This record gives sequence, C-alpha cells and structure tokens, in this order.
Amino acid sequence: MNIVNRPELLEQIAASYALGTLRGGARRRFETLARESVTARAQALIWQERLASLTELQASEAPSANVWKRIANVVEGQRTAAVKPVAVADTGLADRLRRALGLWRMGAVTAGAVALVAVLTTFNLGRQVDDRDRQLADAKQGNAALLAQMKAMPDVQYVAMLADDKAANAFLVTFDPHRQTLMLKRLGNYREADDRSLQLWALPGPAAEGAKPAGPRSLGVLGGDKVIKLVAAPGAVRDVPALAVSLEPKGGVRGDGGPTGPVMFSGALHSTAL
Repeated sequence: MNIVNRPELLEQIAASYALGTLRGGARRRFETLARESVTARAQALIWQERLASLTELQASEAPSANVWKRIANVVEGQRTAAVKPVAVADTGLADRLRRALGLWRMGAVTAGAVALVAVLTTFNLGRQVDDRDRQLADAKQGNAALLAQMKAMPDVQYVAMLADDKAANAFLVTFDPHRQTLMLKRLGNYREADDRSLQLWALPGPAAEGAKPAGPRSLGVLGGDKVIKLVAAPGAVRDVPALAVSLEPKGGVRGDGGPTGPVMFSGALHSTAL
C-alpha cells in the first residue's frame, strides 16, 4: 500500500513519527519512505514544527514544611508525657509498680506511634487531595493552552520541498489558504549576497490546446530570515504544479516578466487535501 497516495493516513503516521509513538519496524519503514518521498518528508517536518512549541516543563516543588512541624509536635508531646522513674523500696509492691509502669510506658509508646501514624496518614491524604486538585487545575490550564495553540496552528493544504540541481533541500514551503499565508523555512546553508534577493515564483502548468502559454507569476521577494512569511491569495497557489526560487537584483524584479536571474531552487507543489 502506497500511503503517499492517502494523505490522511500519511499525516497520521507523520504525526506519530514526530511524537515518537511510531516504533520499531513501522518507524524504520516511514524513515525509508521519507528519504524517497518529498511529500512524506515534508509531512514529518511540518508535524515536528507543530509539536516543537507544545513541550512544557513542570517545575519541581519542595515538600511542605508542615509535615516536619507536625512530626516535631508529636515527638515533643511524647517527650513531655514521659515520666521519670520513682525510687521505691525493693518490695513486692515495688515490683508490681515497676511492672505497671513498664506496661504504662509501653502503652504510651504504642499510643504515640499510633498518633504519629494517624498524623502522617492524615497529612498524606491531605497531600494527595491537594496534589489531585493541583493536577486537575494544571490539566485544565494545559488543555486550554493546548486548544489555543491548536487553533493557532496553520491549516496547511499545500506543501513543497524546493531543492537545488543536486537535490539538496533548501526550502520547506507550506500554504494556508484560510489565512492566505505562505511560509518558507530555510533548510540549507545557502545565503544570498547583500546586493541580491531571492524571489519565489509560481510556475504555470501546461497550456490548454490553442491557448497562449502562461508565464511564471511572482509570489514575493524573500527576506533573509530563517522563516519567511508571504501573503498570497488562494487562487495564486491553487492548481500550481511547481514553485521556483530565482536569484535577482536587490529587491526583486517585476512579477509579470518572469525571472531575470538563474533559478536556484525548485520543486513540485503538493496538495495535502484528500
């Protein structure tokens, strides 16, 4: 089964790969597919970008000082209740008193131990309730933040991997038609000179029989940032078979005349919709 032809399944597998839940042979098969398929590789990169901002670190929390205070109170209470031995004549009555005193002490120690266990049990139960309430509050807050992040995620419906003539990847391009946003992420080490600009072009498809062939349309001039954002209407990208990046004079050239400089990178534009 070729999952590249099933975008929904490919996206699910790419998401599992990015999350790290894709294991064993399935993970190795997807990595092999990603090396051979631009679409699979692009989906994996997209999901890695989506999930990169969701990582949260939970700060460590020191134990409450109340537990030590409660234990100290119990120990101090036992120390105060301790009775000093009383000198009694060595008679039968003295033996009975000593035995009674020993039993009393044993009972006092046992009662103290029971009290200490009760205090610790009460504290642990209270701690568990507090922890549960805090976890529920954190979960609600985390879910709200996750929902907000998910809503802010781009609805990527087109993707392209632009590479040079040696098949070295240079740009990952995604398009969200709802937000009319083209996002380009630089993947390679190529940087244009200060007096030059890179310009993105939509390459035309085959002309209909008898129709005049259309020329490339400019989609914008690229800045030098690692991630570049361009505004494009859905009609400017829909039905476009491929994209290209040319090297132009600083600031780019007119968009209706086509590129004037060499084409540095190009690649097919794929739809992620079913």
